[in-house]
Amino acid sequence: MTPARLQTGAEQIDTYLPLLKNKSVALLVNHTALVGETHLADTLLKLGVQVKKIFGPEHGFRGNAADGEAVKSGVDTKTGLPVISLYGKNKKPTKEQLNDVDVVIFDIQDVGTRFYTYISTLHYLMEAAAENDKEVIVLDRPNPHGDYVDGPMLEPAQKSFVGMHPIPVVHGLTVGELGNMINGEGWLGERKCKLTIIPMKNWTHHDDYLLPVYPSPNLPNNQAIRLYPSLCFFEGTVISVGRGTEMPFQVLGNPLLKDFPFSFTPVTIKGVAVNPLHENKVCYGIDLRDAKVERRIDLSYLINMYEAYPDKDNFFTNPFDKNYIDKLAGTTKLKEQIRKGLSEDEIRATWQDDLEKYKRTRKKYLLYAE
Repeated sequence: MTPARLQTGAEQIDTYLPLLKNKSVALLVNHTALVGETHLADTLLKLGVQVKKIFGPEHGFRGNAADGEAVKSGVDTKTGLPVISLYGKNKKPTKEQLNDVDVVIFDIQDVGTRFYTYISTLHYLMEAAAENDKEVIVLDRPNPHGDYVDGPMLEPAQKSFVGMHPIPVVHGLTVGELGNMINGEGWLGERKCKLTIIPMKNWTHHDDYLLPVYPSPNLPNNQAIRLYPSLCFFEGTVISVGRGTEMPFQVLGNPLLKDFPFSFTPVTIKGVAVNPLHENKVCYGIDLRDAKVERRIDLSYLINMYEAYPDKDNFFTNPFDKNYIDKLAGTTKLKEQIRKGLSEDEIRATWQDDLEKYKRTRKKYLLYAE
């Protein structure tokens, strides 16, 4: 018997179209918001929905801005709609930007990690909607890391745009489930957002999902997505993750690791990597393009590269933010544990009590079978 085909929230037009009748609509979307092969914006406009504007997250509405690259507001040439960037100084829709809309639709493919900023943008949208009495509809999509929960929990002192919620690095929730948790756990303060989730059909947390469209310029394939929860910690170190190559988040290296046989040279690639770490320098390290990836955070990469690096005092150094490793980990402990020489098992053991408590909370918000 052929298994039933997965239907994303966006594909269930008959379910959410009545919710948009006679309403002014804004979209918070990027290039992943597809209905079949057609963008959600084009689909809704063709159906006569009153789409007033588009909000865009990190990497822009069309998904072609590099990590951290400034994303400007403007007009979408295809639809003629105004596009308002929610990445940069303006991360939260303002009262003025919401004045002429009744409802905002959120449809973005996430990858299921706390430091992936699309969920931070969802939080700010929900906060703004709650403050201005607007509705939010989330068209849900699969989480490619939805079948496990792992990593250190975020400590309040480390809250930032790459970690806004007291959840582990791999949180095991879809965007819709997380939206419900944000409301249910009171993370918007005294207010709650008027939130409607259009859940998927025929998906469970243990279903493998190969993303049909890659969610950002430096996660170009399934291997990069699988490795991302383990390798993103390196963004707070002197080790390149391959930004500025054709292999981002599939290689690791540094110019000082000359004993390693594999090498690569990061360069600026427009729309993918601007002034990447160690630009135009040969980096020596490891190639993970064919590595088997476990369904867990693998700390061995971080531990091994730290041990191999000759200048350990400066290993946890990011040229843009000296505390970035703590923001990514959500704690100062991970850095200190590695410096003290704790094994992976010893470090993982310190996460377990928090993870068990989180899993109990998570269960309340699951929309799909585990």
